[in-house]
Amino acid sequence: MEIVSDLVCPWCFIGKRRFERAVYDLRHAGLEVDLHVSWRAYQLDPTAPTDTAEPVIDAYAKKFGGHERAAEILAHVTATAAAEGITFDMQRAVRANTLGAHRLLKFVAHHAPDLEGAVNEKVMSAYFTEGLNIGDPAVLTSCARRAGVQHDALGSLFDAPTTTAVSQATPSIDEWSSRVHDDFAWAAERDITAVPTFVINDAFVIPGAQDSTTFARLLRKMIEPS
Repeated sequence: MEIVSDLVCPWCFIGKRRFERAVYDLRHAGLEVDLHVSWRAYQLDPTAPTDTAEPVIDAYAKKFGGHERAAEILAHVTATAAAEGITFDMQRAVRANTLGAHRLLKFVAHHAPDLEGAVNEKVMSAYFTEGLNIGDPAVLTSCARRAGVQHDALGSLFDAPTTTAVSQATPSIDEWSSRVHDDFAWAAERDITAVPTFVINDAFVIPGAQDSTTFARLLRKMIEPS
């Protein structure tokens, strides 16, 4: 399962939680679910600044025609998230460019793949719940540490790139960015223009944050074909 997602997308967080619940329910029901999950990067707002952060509600107001409409949209996703056990505090959330966060996930996928989902969760929680700027390298590093990533190179992940050659086993900073952009191209090649999108075996696509019952039904269909 490849999940195309952006870390500031509320429906990506909601969809992640619903998908995880579906997998849990299937396994709890005794179904053997042999599933490997990885994350594909996507950016809803690649123009978001990397050096400053503004309140998300202001950015939503600019996009959707005013603070009143923005408040309605944010209230709706906040209530939907709460039903999935997720706390959104969108009054505190700050707009941030997610390129660095996606680079962090590529680093984790390479060095500690079992923690990729946990780091994803920590970064989303930092943004949606804690009101932290996930464009800040210190915030991203803290998220990774709290998820259990202890790799020595983590501390230098966001240092300025150098021209010094590195081994293939330890890709350079530029390589992490390259891997992120590879994901952008991968999604474009498959005409994926919205997130979250769940892709099974690079063949079967589940668009959007489906409810957990729908996820479970579709996964069961893939596991137990008629």
